[in-house]
Amino acid sequence: MSVGHYENFPVASLLLPLRLREPVAVIYRFARTADDFADEGDWPPDERLARLQAYRDALGTIAAGGVPADPLLRALARIIAAHRLPLGLFHDLLDAFTQDVTQSRYADFAELLEYCRRSANPIGRLLLHLFERTSDENLRASDAICSGLQLTNFWQDIAVDYAKQRIYLPRDEMTRFGVGEEHIAQARCDDAWRALIGFQIARTRSMLLAGAPLGRQLPGAGFPKPPCPLPPCARCRHRALSWHRSGMRQAVPVRCRWRLLPPRRRPQTRQAWCRFPGVRCLRLRGWQCRG
Repeated sequence: MSVGHYENFPVASLLLPLRLREPVAVIYRFARTADDFADEGDWPPDERLARLQAYRDALGTIAAGGVPADPLLRALARIIAAHRLPLGLFHDLLDAFTQDVTQSRYADFAELLEYCRRSANPIGRLLLHLFERTSDENLRASDAICSGLQLTNFWQDIAVDYAKQRIYLPRDEMTRFGVGEEHIAQARCDDAWRALIGFQIARTRSMLLAGAPLGRQLPGAGFPKPPCPLPPCARCRHRALSWHRSGMRQAVPVRCRWRLLPPRRRPQTRQAWCRFPGVRCLRLRGWQCRG
């Protein structure tokens, strides 16, 4: 499907079974549109909250057996009924997007993980419901992956979020490593900053690896073996991470991209990789391992 925002993962790609591509696309559009209510445009906070509340009201209509007027929400009602998806997971997403409007700092990692539980984990759980693979083990692995991807996005977008007056780095850990908000404001990359970000990346990587076995549990045209969930550049022994000054965005180097594909599908040219059907180019924006 066409994706208007950058993502760290393919959306409704050809790796999915055909019957699930349309439901995944609808869930993605719902989550992306609601997230944009909280993040994009020039709306004041009251308008953002009102738009999110309208989506909550639509979920209430769906729960009562009604049909929302919005075409996207009508499609959502159809897939919720067809796949018996829990409405509570959609409410969790809306609660997280509301929190983006009302909260801009996080005291500790537990508070940040609670945000991830509502902002990211519902997506993985909805996918498991689509696959009808909702064992406790699968749910735990999915939560680890989804929270890890959410944290990866935070560490990529530190400058982007700071421009929106948000900081997702836990305040107690910033204090422990001797890092203040001025590090972000001044794009300062000293030993304290590298130690803090290296700590965040190592913990995030362990979460992603903990969930990696889930790739072997799901049917479909998946990888024969789950690849490492972090791009090669992010796992180069986490060496001296440097601040990328131009917006803190850095594409995965061309020389590393082929490693993200299974051996039998690895292309021979840069152009072939970029045209690999159904897979959007993964980008590691923000931190670049050097050395």
